[in-house]
Amino acid sequence: MSKLAKNKVEIKNLTLVFGKKKERALKMLDDGMSIQEIREKTGLAVGVNNVSLDIEEGEMFVIVGLSGSGKSSLIRCMNMLNVPTRGELLIDGDNICNYNKDQLRQLRRKKVAMVFQHFGLLSHRTVMDNVEYGLEVQDVEPSVRVEKAQEAIRLVGLEGWEQYYPHQLSGGMKQRVGLARALTNEPEILLMDEPFSALDPLIRRDMQKELLSIEDYMDKTIIFITHDMNEAFKLGDRVALLKDGELVQVGKPDEFFENPADDYVKSFIEDVDKSRILKVKTIMREPIVLAHLGDTSDAINSQLKDKERDFCYVVNSNNELEGYVEQKTLEENPGQTIDAFVIEDHEAINRNAFVFDTFAKLNESDYDIAVIDKKQRLRGVISNEDVVSALSH
Repeated sequence: MSKLAKNKVEIKNLTLVFGKKKERALKMLDDGMSIQEIREKTGLAVGVNNVSLDIEEGEMFVIVGLSGSGKSSLIRCMNMLNVPTRGELLIDGDNICNYNKDQLRQLRRKKVAMVFQHFGLLSHRTVMDNVEYGLEVQDVEPSVRVEKAQEAIRLVGLEGWEQYYPHQLSGGMKQRVGLARALTNEPEILLMDEPFSALDPLIRRDMQKELLSIEDYMDKTIIFITHDMNEAFKLGDRVALLKDGELVQVGKPDEFFENPADDYVKSFIEDVDKSRILKVKTIMREPIVLAHLGDTSDAINSQLKDKERDFCYVVNSNNELEGYVEQKTLEENPGQTIDAFVIEDHEAINRNAFVFDTFAKLNESDYDIAVIDKKQRLRGVISNEDVVSALSH
């Protein structure tokens, strides 16, 4: 995400009531009654209670909460499997609560895809046929279907398994097929409703890594549901914690540790090992000075001296990391482009690595470490001071 990131999803004062005579429940909520009281007096269930959230384009946004917190009810509003009782839900600024059947069909086919906890694979179809299925329903040309399905299968690490059937696959592999099926439609938003909760712990960790790798490569907006705070912090750029249908706290993982909203949040995070949960991208910062190929030594040297920096990283026109230049070298070579002075031997770490993974690199490096994504684009930098600050709160 960048400072220029725009909101992909905007949820405004959203309330969801299950049952008849919903207006009665809404009035009771407005009068300050709890959802437990409303359920006891009316039999109506309030799944979501006046939630407002903004989710940025390209963000991995995790909604976490215990059973009954409203997290699954909320995510199902995002493709109108649950129709909100009150409030707005905007995607790209358009309130989908007002969509007709045709508009909803197009939304689900083109813009929003969902991966469920239970795989929902068609047992009589091969992996390839299952992955192609969404495109087949849309009457997409067979050659295009195969091409897109093959790319999705490659992304989730199932190459060589195309002609196998679901009963021949492990649970983790079945979930990879479900993920690949969702990706074939090339959705802008991927909804994931506790997709890994039924998996064994080792497979679950593998799938978490796989998802981070895919997200890092594809830059999709992913909204992920879980009941596990460790999983939430591992995956989320930002995390929203729900309780009894209400939003308790939302923010970056480190913000939960720095400023927990209440005792409920404190109890939720008390057993978390921050170094193995916080990702580098949640605590990285922008470089104080950044150079581009073609910049002059005089201009960059001036910036480095002004900011009292010994070096800065250098990127190309695609923001891919080329290396770094040192202030002393630039000062000794005035009036030239910096390209000839770029040092390519440098440390870098992926933005989805955990803070724990930075310890050895930071101990060996004299400079801030570059933070990159899978496309080798520079996303930020991280230093020992950043790590200490994040872990000490």
